[in-house]
Amino acid sequence: MKNKSIRNKVFITIMICALVLVGILGSYAFFIGQVGQNKNQEVTVETGTMALTFSDGNNGFNAELNFGESAEKTFTIENTGTKEGTLSVSWMNLINTYLEGSMTYTFLESDTEDSEYTEIVSNKNIPVTNEAEDGVLASGITIPAGVKKYYKLIIQLNYTDFDQTADLQAKLETQFKITEGILKDPTPAEKTLAKLGKTAKEGSPSFGSAATSDETKDGLYTIEDDYGTSYYYRGATEDNYIKFAGFYWRIVRINGDGSLRILFDGTSPHPNGEDSEDRFALTNASFNNNAGDAKYVGYMYGPSGTAESTSKEQAQTNLENSTIKTLLENWYKTNITDKGFDSYVSDNIFCNDRYIPPKSLIGSSTNTEKGYGKNITLYATISRYRHGENLVAIEDPSPKIKCTNKNDAFTKNDVINGNGQLQEKVGLLTGDEVVLVGSGKWELSNNNYFLKKGKHKFWTMSPTSYYAGGLANVFYVSETGQLINDTVSFKEGIVPVISLTSNYVKTLIGNGTMNDPFREENLEP
Repeated sequence: MKNKSIRNKVFITIMICALVLVGILGSYAFFIGQVGQNKNQEVTVETGTMALTFSDGNNGFNAELNFGESAEKTFTIENTGTKEGTLSVSWMNLINTYLEGSMTYTFLESDTEDSEYTEIVSNKNIPVTNEAEDGVLASGITIPAGVKKYYKLIIQLNYTDFDQTADLQAKLETQFKITEGILKDPTPAEKTLAKLGKTAKEGSPSFGSAATSDETKDGLYTIEDDYGTSYYYRGATEDNYIKFAGFYWRIVRINGDGSLRILFDGTSPHPNGEDSEDRFALTNASFNNNAGDAKYVGYMYGPSGTAESTSKEQAQTNLENSTIKTLLENWYKTNITDKGFDSYVSDNIFCNDRYIPPKSLIGSSTNTEKGYGKNITLYATISRYRHGENLVAIEDPSPKIKCTNKNDAFTKNDVINGNGQLQEKVGLLTGDEVVLVGSGKWELSNNNYFLKKGKHKFWTMSPTSYYAGGLANVFYVSETGQLINDTVSFKEGIVPVISLTSNYVKTLIGNGTMNDPFREENLEP
């Protein structure tokens, strides 16, 4: 029901909690100060290194709103200490019984009271909760020593496309607090996390189950990668769209160095699961044209040509490009390098994990562990998802995104972390990344997560095995969203993956939705 004559009160009460750094050698403790309600509130904390003042300049926050109206709250945060502080502003004791999408907020920052305000959080849903809960409103706020910042919180009661009759009896009550005040600089990945308006989520999901809902709507999960702590999206998320180089992409994860790992998704934005060939660079390509040698699981391999490999070292020598590497690099050169976008792409690792685990780890006596010629070989990635003589699915698999061997860590110019064997800074997802973002255990269907691309399949760059009969196999994502393996000479789709530099990420605007994707304003209008 939408009726502008019906007025709905939004009651908001302010309570300020300040977190303080004390002690020496990096130790810290919490100091909580509380002040009265609906007054001109000010809390000052002196530590000798940081002093934060939160000032409520307009006596709390009370508003009576019609549908389609908004209310505005202004306040300041000042750091009169000697060191930079990084903090979050959080909802405290939040109760919001409005329907999801009815109540949204925008949070803005300015250096002066009268200058233009910049959005930190844009038109985000206020969490729906029937019981008092705390939650992050805006994170990664940095206040240099001696600086005062000005803020606006705008709360909007929206008209929506759904029936809002229930909103007539709804309420919004909240207080605010300052949390996570720290003096150390956030890591590059933490800065990117804050830029995307996300926070870290505690714990890990069950990787044995398919992620059919948006499991990271309230925060991104973490896992260690080759650069540090990585933050990843999971499930049917709808706020990881990004526009770059004239294409739409989906954010897979934040790399540990703060760069952004993104997956190609077409020349226009597509909803999860939509069947469209536009979502692929190519739809009918082999990983390698030949399959009759264990070497063909390689993104590169040796010896060159069709000569049979005679040792694992030879099979895994990066002498000749795979079919898919050539296709991907040609696509990248045409669509990224030649159009002037290459400088915004980071030289991050793409892992073609050819490590061969011992028989005892995977439990299969047929695994020769040789990795060359026509010897039956099982590679590391499959060992994380299948086990035993019959290679049954592991119920609770454990994905890994650190690359075991430097020889398999494909980079272009970086020979410190990688092998320097790429011609262009492009690769594919790994099988482990597919599990991270929601496929679930071996051969489990998922038609709801953001990797589902209709009736088309697409390659990863993770080897699974070489079986008797001349079949080199690599993981792919099936038309039902399964993580499964296929012979490298079969035809599947190609979905490029790149990483955007952390400096480029700093320029992004938008909120990550289909209609307002993250983008660099001057490059992607």
